[in-house]
This record gives sequence, C-alpha cells and structure tokens, in this order.
Amino acid sequence: MHEEASGPHVGLLMHSVLPRGGVVHTLELAIALARAGTRVTVMAPVEPSQSLFRALPAGLPLRFHPLAMPRPQGEDLGDQVGQRIGALMRALPAAIRASGVDVLHAQDSLNGAALAQLSPAVPWLRTVHHLDAFADPRLARWQDTGWRSARAVCCVSDLWLGHLRANVDVPPIFRVFNGVDLQRFHPGRGADDEGALAPLRAAGLDDAPIVLAVGGVEERKNSARLLRAFARLRHEVPAAARARLVVAGGASLLQHGAEQQHWRAVLRETGLSEGAGASVWRTGALPDPAIPALMRRARLLALPSLNEGFGLVALEALACGTPVLVSRRAPFTEHLQGVAGVTWCEPLDDASIALGLAHAWARPRLPAAPEVCHAHSWPRSARAHLHIYQGVLATHPTSERPLPCLP
Repeated sequence: MHEEASGPHVGLLMHSVLPRGGVVHTLELAIALARAGTRVTVMAPVEPSQSLFRALPAGLPLRFHPLAMPRPQGEDLGDQVGQRIGALMRALPAAIRASGVDVLHAQDSLNGAALAQLSPAVPWLRTVHHLDAFADPRLARWQDTGWRSARAVCCVSDLWLGHLRANVDVPPIFRVFNGVDLQRFHPGRGADDEGALAPLRAAGLDDAPIVLAVGGVEERKNSARLLRAFARLRHEVPAAARARLVVAGGASLLQHGAEQQHWRAVLRETGLSEGAGASVWRTGALPDPAIPALMRRARLLALPSLNEGFGLVALEALACGTPVLVSRRAPFTEHLQGVAGVTWCEPLDDASIALGLAHAWARPRLPAAPEVCHAHSWPRSARAHLHIYQGVLATHPTSERPLPCLP
C-alpha cells in the first residue's frame, strides 16, 4: 500500500519519451517520489507516432502529461534545437496551468532554455547530468541559460558539481544521486528474459558471446575507439574470436555525424562487418525489458566514455552480475574504485581499451549485486530531491503550502 499524496506537487520535465539516460533517470525519480507519497506529473514532448517507452505503474500519485509537438525540420542542429525550444515555450504554459504543479524540475537543456525564457510563476530547478562543448554559439547559449536561470541546480556526480560551482553568479548547486532498480537489474536470469530477447534472436542474435555497449554511437561515448579495440580483442584473444559487439539504444535528438563517419571508417579499416547477423550490431532503441536481459546475456559491458554525467549503466550491469570496463576518470572513479567486477582503461589509448576488454572478458560473473548498487537507490535519490524542493519552495515568495518532513 502506498502513502496518500502530500506536500508539493512536483512537475518533472524531460526532453523525450525515448529510452535515453536522462529520460530513464526522470521516470525512476518520478516513481520513487510517488512511492514516497509525493504527487508527480511528468511532462515530455511527444512527436507524431511516438509514445512513452515505458508504462508508468498504476496506483501511484503519478501521471504523464504529453506535450504534443511536430518533429523538428531541416538538417542544421541549431535550427532543430531552436524549433524544439520554441515548441516547448508554446506548449508548457498550458501544461503547467492544467497540471497545477507547485515546483518544476527540468532534466535537460531544452526544457531549461524554454523555462528560462518563460519565467513561470512557479519556481523551477534544473538537473545537469553533464554539459557538452558546442561550436554553434546558439547551442552554447541555450545550454548555458538552461541551468544558470534555474532557482537551484542538481548534479549526480562530484565531477559536475565541481565544474558548475567553479562558475561565477550561479544558483545554488546540490549533489543528488542516481539509483539502481534491483528488481529489474539482478544476476539471476529473469522470468521474462527469453521473451524480451526473442525479437533480437529472430533478427540474428545467436549464442556468440557479447560485448555490450549502451547508448548508441557518439563521440562522448568513445564509440569509434571502442570499435577498434573490439577488433583487437577478437584478433588477440582466441576465446573472443566469435565475439559480437552489440550497441543497444541510441535514440537521440542530437546529431552525431562526425562520430558516425569515424565509426564507418574504423569498420573499413578493421574489416568488421555490421548488421543484425554480423560481428557488430547497432540495434537502435529497444523495448524496456530487453536492456536488463541483454546485460545478463552479455560477457561484459564496455563504457570507455570520454564524458559522462554518472554512467548509470555500469552500475546496472554490475547489478546483473556482468563485469564492466570503464574509463579511469571521473565520475567513474567517484563510486567504482575497489568494486569487484570493474576493469579500468585510459579512454584516449586504443591499446588500453583493448587490454581492458581482455581483462574484463576474463573476469568471472558476480554472484550478487555489489554494495555500490545497494548504496545507490532511487528512494535515497527521492529523499535528496525532496529536501531540495523543500528549500526552494520555502524561499519562494508565493509559497504558502505546508512542506513535508523528511524521514
């Protein structure tokens, strides 16, 4: 039985309904807040033919408010982002009024930039998972105003907390947490794993061992270097000669043309083939149950990223008992030092990534989720967020609503 809704009504804004890291974070936070008795409305842009990739649980004070809008047009990323921000500015005022939320919390730069220009009557916060470097001054400006204009900012890592606090004239910045759902991510084969993987098997997934990457082909994911290192693994480790690199996910509003070209060049250079039945397979977005099933199926998860907000998929893979390879840099070094099942690499060094793949390949599976997965829970994250909402609402001039007490 869940507690009755009390305290502030929280509006969580995310940039998409597709399975991206920030979207997953928002939905998990929303569910944890609702289970703690907080009323939550999640808002997100929905393009024609799209729907929320994961059904929200019933019986909670939680609802989804779609923001219907057209698909951005043209090929220029700055133009596309400008169109989306404009569409959000047109859709959000009515959604905010209809939902009756007391506080808004944007999880991305698009919603942040829209709120910065709208200046809604209710206070709004922003979570910064990570920031990107943009050559287009419009993108840089929208990203900057999308967090500097907030009443408060949340970060999921000490790395980005420090980066943001190093700026001048910034709002209060707080450390919050990501979490792992240990009901979904666990070592034992799930009852639904076979059904979740059936479409992939029909498309070409066989019994070959898998090196799994999650998130698509992106420069910050270090995808092309990972591909080159994977080719070396197959060549240098006899047991890995049949291995397949499966890249799951990749739904993104942003274009990653330069890294996509680099990826194709490495395919030609290494002689690797790509496709559903080949040694390299980019699956695209997958149904929600397929990700934990793939993690349990994989020999290892590779995440040699150049830039991450937290790297939640590494913890999720460890919770599934799967060894992981990560970059020897923050934020991974903040929470994965000394954790069983973790192998490290220097992400700018192809040889180091290849050696890391070989070491991770040789590691045994974990019999249980390590303690770091238990320490990072969504209820802990919800408590941290509620404390920040309390502070923001308590100092908001029009706030007269009683606030909840944290346990």
